[in-house]
Parts: sequence; structure tokens; C-alpha cells
Amino acid sequence: MTNRPKRVTLFIQCIIDSCFPDAAWAMVRVLEKQGVELVHPKDQTCCGQPAFNAGYRQEAARLAERFLDVFEDAEAIVCPSGSCVNMVRHHYAELFEHQPRLLARAEAVAAKTWEFTEYLVDVLGVTDVGAFWKGQVTYHDSCHLLRGLGVADQPRALLRQVRGLELVEMTRSDECCGFGGTFAVKYPEISEALLETKLANVQSTGAETVTGCDMGCLMHMQGMITRRGLPIQVRHIAEILAGEER
Repeated sequence: MTNRPKRVTLFIQCIIDSCFPDAAWAMVRVLEKQGVELVHPKDQTCCGQPAFNAGYRQEAARLAERFLDVFEDAEAIVCPSGSCVNMVRHHYAELFEHQPRLLARAEAVAAKTWEFTEYLVDVLGVTDVGAFWKGQVTYHDSCHLLRGLGVADQPRALLRQVRGLELVEMTRSDECCGFGGTFAVKYPEISEALLETKLANVQSTGAETVTGCDMGCLMHMQGMITRRGLPIQVRHIAEILAGEER
């Protein structure tokens, strides 16, 4: 556990901001319950990950520099998306490797940017947030979160402390769901095949709920679950951690 920042600046990524705001509000409730002061810059924009992944490095660099302008004075930056944190923490250095001034700024910002569950467990030292969620839940390891940030145990540690919740591990939870941002658009047949396998593994657990830390993956799964009328609900982990007994 590192020194505990008392003030957190929220970085809300595009998908949650535009399509799934309930996940952001859930994160806010969880962090406020821990006594953390929260700040939300209204002028924040995309971190540049979609452009970077599509090969548009100049466009990504402009968005990355904008991110630095908005967030570099923050004490700590917390985001409910492993893929976006991975972008800031690892790929900004690639974008600015030949620009020493911007590289130094990027490295300073990267060092204080955290994924939501990573911040709770590794920075605040918290695994029990006082949550309640009734039923069986299975967890999906998203690719950037697991392989880019090395975050696997933190979400599970938090889920195991949720009252009423039984965590049921799925087979090959660390395999890609097929979303991959622009990958799902460029290679829809491969994306759907990966998703078929993922949902078969989800269903085999018998869990009523599938959760994860990246809304892109969860949105992808929700699409097929809805189309097929499967009795499975999809929730960002923040929504589960914000749950209260009624």
C-alpha cells in the first residue's frame, strides 16, 4: 500500500460517460464511502486509445497532450477502465518518446493513474467496502487490465468481501471476449466466435451475473445476452461494490 491520496480526480472514459453513466455514479458512491474527496474535470475528453489502436498516432498524441493538460495537477487519477488506464500508463510514453518535455509529463501522470479496483486495494488498502449483492457472480478478466496492468487479484478480493455474493470462477476467465474496441468492427466474425466461447463459459458457471472492470467487454457480452434472451445480468464491478442490502 502506498501513501494514501486524499483527493482523487475522476477520469470517466467515453463508453461509460456516453452509454453507462450508472457505473460511474456507482464508483463515486464507493469512493465517497471511503472518505475520498472527488474532483471531476468537465473539460476531459478521450484518452486517445481508439485512435492509437487504429494506427492514428498523431491524432492520438493530440488527445494525449490534452489529457496531460487536464490531469497533470491531480494528486491521484482513478478510472473505471483498465484499457484506458493501460493507455495512459504505457502507451503515452510511446507517443512522446522523441519529445522529452512531453515524455516527462506523461511519465509523471502515468505514475498516479489507477484503475478503480487497483486504487481501492493497492492504494487505499481496502477489500471490504461494505457492499451487499445477492446471488452468484462470475468475473471476466479483460485483456488490457490483466495483461497490461497485471490486475487480477484485486477485483476478486473485493468481490469475495461482498455480503450475499458467491463468486463462481468461469473456465478460462482470462480469454478475450472478442471486443477489442476497433477489433470487433474490423473482424466481426472472429469477434463473434470469441464471444460465443466466452458466453458458453459464463453460462457453465450457473451464475446470475457476469461482472468485470471494463465496460467495453461487458457491453459486448450484453449485446449477445440480450439478443438471445439469456437469464444473465451484466454489471460493472463498481455497481456491485455500490450495492446495499434492502
